[in-house]
Amino acid sequence: MPLTYAKAGEPNIVARVGGKEETRRFLENLGFVSGAEVTVVSEAQGNMIVNIKDSRVAIGRDMANKIMIN
Repeated sequence: MPLTYAKAGEPNIVARVGGKEETRRFLENLGFVSGAEVTVVSEAQGNMIVNIKDSRVAIGRDMANKIMIN
């Protein structure tokens, strides 16, 4: 399921990252790689703040929909 359906505070594992090549590369550089643990900190109007690799990252709904989690 996409990251947008994750509940805040629950750790999830990134299954895969979709989208165009440059979008995938951008997200991979932020730490969204297959097998990485990601936790949603908060969500407001579709925009999300997530913890990934000991960093907090803000992403929009369109980017979050491209990140598939288990």
